[in-house]
Parts: sequence; C-alpha cells; structure tokens
Amino acid sequence: MEKVIKSGTGWRIGWNPDAPEFKGLVGTDNWAVELTKVELDDFCRLLNKLADTMKHLATELMDEEKIACEAETDLLWMEVEGYPHSYSLRLILNTGRCAEGQWDAHAVTGLVAAAAMLKVF
Repeated sequence: MEKVIKSGTGWRIGWNPDAPEFKGLVGTDNWAVELTKVELDDFCRLLNKLADTMKHLATELMDEEKIACEAETDLLWMEVEGYPHSYSLRLILNTGRCAEGQWDAHAVTGLVAAAAMLKVF
C-alpha cells in the first residue's frame, strides 16, 4: 500500500504506511494533525460509530431537534453535534502532544466516506 491523501471541501485525511511514527493525518483546509496508526484507527472507528448513531437517531428525533453524541478511547475524544442529516464533528487528541480540531457540517459526510475507504486497496 502506498501513501494516500484524500480531501474535499473542508476536510482531508491521509495514510502513509512508510512513515516512521505518524502514519495518519486528519484536518481541514486550515489545519491538520498527524496521527499514529493506532490513533488513526481509533479516529476512523469512532467516526463510523458516531455516523451510524446519528443515522439511527434520525427516526427517533423530530425534524427540528438537535443532538450531541460523544465517543472516546484512551487516545482521543470525538463529538458530533447537530441534526441527524447535518452535524459538525469535534476531535480532541489526548496523547502527549495533544491537539483539538473541528469539521463543519458540510464537510463531515465526505470525511466519513473517505475514512471508510482510506486503507482499502
């Protein structure tokens, strides 16, 4: 597998299996943070879990209701907030270098799709 960078309006995600420590990258047009393989794996897994949760909540909420859902591991914390069809995403990296970032609602759908396909070859 070779280096991959995927990007869209307001998001980017990358994977470099040959990098010595920080094999992953997540960010927007204005910021990015490198992640270890384990951090990137957690990011992709939690992002998928949160997206699935929002999809399932669509039948439980009224159209005008917003919701926030959180998920975390020892390495990172993530939150989605908004409507089941349109929500923002926040990330806090809890490891030694610490980082925080946010994706606007218009960027999240593309990021979710790209994260699901990042390491597929």
